[in-house]
Amino acid sequence: MRKTMIKNAKIYDGTKKPAFSGGIIIIGDTITAVGDVPASEDYETIIDAGGLAVCPGFIDTHSHSDVLVLTEKVILPKIRQGITTEVLGQDGVAMAPIPAEYAEDWRRNIGGLNGDSDQISWVYDSIDDYFRAIERQSSCSNFACLSPHGNIRLAVMGFSDKPATDEEMIQMETILDRQLREGAAGLSTGLIYIPCVYSQTEELVRLCRVAKKYNRPFVVHQRNQDEKILESMDELMHIVRESGVRLHISHLQVAGDETMRFDLYRKMEEIAALGVEVTADQYPYTAGSTMMGAMIPAWAHVGGTSRLLERLADSKEREKIKRDILIDDERESKTLNTSNYDRTYVSSVNKPHNQKFVGKNLTEVGEMTGKEPIDAMMDLLLDEENKVGKIQFYTTEECIMDHMIRPEVNMCTDGLLGGKPHPRVYGTFPRFLGKYARENELMSMEEAVYKTTKKAADAMGLKDRGSLEVGKKADLVIFDPDTIIDVATFENPRQYAQGIKRVLVNGVTVVEDDKVYENAACGTVIRLL
Repeated sequence: MRKTMIKNAKIYDGTKKPAFSGGIIIIGDTITAVGDVPASEDYETIIDAGGLAVCPGFIDTHSHSDVLVLTEKVILPKIRQGITTEVLGQDGVAMAPIPAEYAEDWRRNIGGLNGDSDQISWVYDSIDDYFRAIERQSSCSNFACLSPHGNIRLAVMGFSDKPATDEEMIQMETILDRQLREGAAGLSTGLIYIPCVYSQTEELVRLCRVAKKYNRPFVVHQRNQDEKILESMDELMHIVRESGVRLHISHLQVAGDETMRFDLYRKMEEIAALGVEVTADQYPYTAGSTMMGAMIPAWAHVGGTSRLLERLADSKEREKIKRDILIDDERESKTLNTSNYDRTYVSSVNKPHNQKFVGKNLTEVGEMTGKEPIDAMMDLLLDEENKVGKIQFYTTEECIMDHMIRPEVNMCTDGLLGGKPHPRVYGTFPRFLGKYARENELMSMEEAVYKTTKKAADAMGLKDRGSLEVGKKADLVIFDPDTIIDVATFENPRQYAQGIKRVLVNGVTVVEDDKVYENAACGTVIRLL
C-alpha cells in the first residue's frame, strides 16, 4: 500500500488539544502515526509542511451538492476550501427515494435548492440506489447522506397536505428503516419545504423513533425561525421527549427579534437536559440562501409543482397567494417573506433570458419589469417552473458570533451551487478560521479547527473521520494559519479562498496550491452501517 509521510507540521488534531509540532504517517487511506515519526523509512511520498498547520479535512454537515455530485468528479468550491466530506440529503428534500410518477414535479420542486440537470436520472428507488450512482462518478470527496423526510412522504402520499393515516405512517417508517439500514446518516426534515411542511408533529415523532433505534440524528430545519422560533423549539422538545432521538438543528439562526437568541439557547439546554445530545450547525454570514419558491404559501404547492404553476398562472389564485404572502404570519416569517424586497436577491435561474435578474434584488427586478416586486417574483417563478434560488439578508454580526461560541455549534456551508451563489459556497471554512478565530480572536485556532472537524464528525456519527489520530481516515488540510481567509463576496462570490496549500482525501492529494487533481478518484460514499 501507498506510504506517505508529512513532516515539519504544526498539527491541529481536531480534538482541541494544543497544536504541536511533528509528523504524520499514512498507509493507504489510514493514519498510522502522529507526532514523532521516523524519518528513515522508505516512503513513497514525503510532504514537507514547512511549519504550516495540518488539520483534519473539514466536514460540511449541511451540503446541497446532491445533484452536482452526480455530474462532477470534484466539487471545486468545496475541495478548494478544504472540505473533504459533505453530508447530503438536507432539509428533508433530496434525491432518494424519488418515485417515477413524481419525478418531474420533484425535479421542479427542489431545483431552486439543489440544482437541476438533464444528465442524471431523476428516479431513485432507495438511498442505496443513489449511493451507487454517486460511486459511479468516482468523486474526489467523501459523501454521507441523510434520509430525507419529504422524499419518504412523497413516496407514500405524493404532494398531499393531509395528515398521514396509520397505514401511511407504517409505510413511511418502513422506508426510513430501510434507508437507515442501507447507511443513511440520519433523518432530515425541512419544515418550511414541500411536502415536509404538511406533516404533523406526531408524524415526526414516529419517524424519529425509527432513527433512535439506529442512534442516528434528527436533522431539522425548524418550522419557524423568527417570532415563533420558541414555539418551533417546543415542537422539537416534544419530538425529542417522545422519541429519545439525537437532535441536530440545521443552520442555527434567529431571523426576527435577535434578542430571542438567548431564549433559543435556553431551549436548547432544556432539550439537552432530557438526556439527549443536542447539536447544531451554522454558516458565518449575515445572509441566508434557499429557493424562492419557499416564499409561496404551502397551500399553493398542494398537488405538486405543476399545480403551483397552474395557480400562479390563474389571476384569482395568484391574488390569494399574494395576499397570503403579505399577511400570513403562520409561515417562515414576515421578515423573510414580505416587504423586505431590497434584501432579497435572485441567485440562480435556468433560462437564458432571465439571467439578467441574477444578482438583482426584488425591488430591482420589479423596476426592470415595470411591476410590483411581488408580482415580478411570481412571474419569475412561473417562467422558471419554480427553479429559482435566492439570497436574503436577515441578521447581524453580533448574533452570528454569539451562535459561533455556543458549545453545540459546528460550521457548515448550506451552500446552493448555481448561478451567482452565496459566498458561503466558496468561503465558509477559511472565513471562520481566518476572520473569526485569527482576526476577531473569538476563539483559539484549536477550538475553531474542532468546530470544523471533530465536532462535525461527532454530530453526524462519522466515527472514522474528523481528527488526526491513529486509525482514522487520512483526510487532511495543510493551511497557513497566518493567511487563511475567504475572498468570495456577495458581489463576486466565485472566488477561491486563500491560505489552503494542500488537501488530501483518504491519503491522496487532491489539491496542491492552485492545482486540482480532478481524476484522483479517491473519495468514498460513507455508509453508516
